[in-house]
Amino acid sequence: MTVIAASIEAPAKPEASRTAFIIAWALCLIFYFLQYALRSAPGVMIPELTAAFGLTTLGVSALLGMYYYTYAAFALVSGASLDRFGAKLPIFIGVLSTAIGSVLFGFGAITTVEGGRLLQGAGSAFAFTGAVYLAVHGFSGKWLATAIGVTQLCGMLGGFAGQFAVGPLVHGSIGWQSFWFYAGAALTALAVLMLVATPASHDKVHGSLLTMFAPYKVVLTNPQSYLCGIIGGLLFMPTTIGDMIWGVPLLHQGFGIATEEAVARSSMVPLGWVIGAPLLGYLADRIGRRKPVLIAGIALMMISGLGISYLEAFIPPYFGGLLFGIGSGAAMIPYSMIKEANPDNVKGSATGAMNFLVFSLSAFLAPVFGLALMRLSGGRPLTLDHFHHADYIWGGAIVLSFILTLFLRETGAAARQTPAASAS
Repeated sequence: MTVIAASIEAPAKPEASRTAFIIAWALCLIFYFLQYALRSAPGVMIPELTAAFGLTTLGVSALLGMYYYTYAAFALVSGASLDRFGAKLPIFIGVLSTAIGSVLFGFGAITTVEGGRLLQGAGSAFAFTGAVYLAVHGFSGKWLATAIGVTQLCGMLGGFAGQFAVGPLVHGSIGWQSFWFYAGAALTALAVLMLVATPASHDKVHGSLLTMFAPYKVVLTNPQSYLCGIIGGLLFMPTTIGDMIWGVPLLHQGFGIATEEAVARSSMVPLGWVIGAPLLGYLADRIGRRKPVLIAGIALMMISGLGISYLEAFIPPYFGGLLFGIGSGAAMIPYSMIKEANPDNVKGSATGAMNFLVFSLSAFLAPVFGLALMRLSGGRPLTLDHFHHADYIWGGAIVLSFILTLFLRETGAAARQTPAASAS
């Protein structure tokens, strides 16, 4: 990932206080890793979930997409609560909610699975915004870009583990329900550690609870915020829904690849994020411009996506998914741009608004894609032709993101320095 405001200077703090924030940030990275693993893990459980609940293709997509409904809504709550209350209590509640949601999912009744998925989304909304908040308070501006890049890297490693590592576990030694119980136990322990380690001190904001949402007036009246959010959402969806939910079925049912091999190949996309997010972020920082790197990532997504769908027999296994993941790492660049397009004093809320816009699109498109597959298949087993037709949704999303990028205002350091240079 690129920087969430490379130009933000963290508030001046004593060294001991900075160290405490860095320790809390490191623990929050574990939370971000685990919640991403939980986000992508159901993608390798689709046969088990279908058999357990008798769900249609649309039903499975809607069930797993419930995560994004509460994630999007609570993205706003997380950003505002961090700006108002600091990190200690909000992040603890977020981790604990995710833990409870995992346990509920493991009970295996449709009502508890639905409730658990909603709780997972609500709690997970505090992971990224919490890590950003802690990084801003723990690192100087010199190291903030690196810290945020490492944050997103950990998240994508979790997405990779949620497919590559969880697949063999749920199809072998522990079963899909037990996996959720173990995840809940690990998150509960982490919640306690976060509560102990996270500093309580911060600059309190006075007034009613409604005032904690006041920063959103600044963020959401800025047209650039919407462009950043929509572009980021369009670039996230082919990964979070197209790959993390439907990547394994595409490879297994569409191309006839064995399940274990399909899981391994699908996991290359989040692994590509691990490479692409920090790499593209570094390039955007290095040249001081965001838009050229964003456009390059979009182009790589389109080319590699077409290769995966139509040239699978001619490209090396794993290569197409890895390239697609590297290109989709560009989806994090708008996170920097929304920060840089808004005042520094709404940094938490800008991240919350960005997550709300990004994952509102995912919440909307998850059932739409499932419905498209169901109508194309007519209730019959899915084939490669069905996936090819439905994948026009992702192709359209990538093309639209490119068009909207043309209207983004450049926010990189080089663009900010140009007026000053001209004036002198």
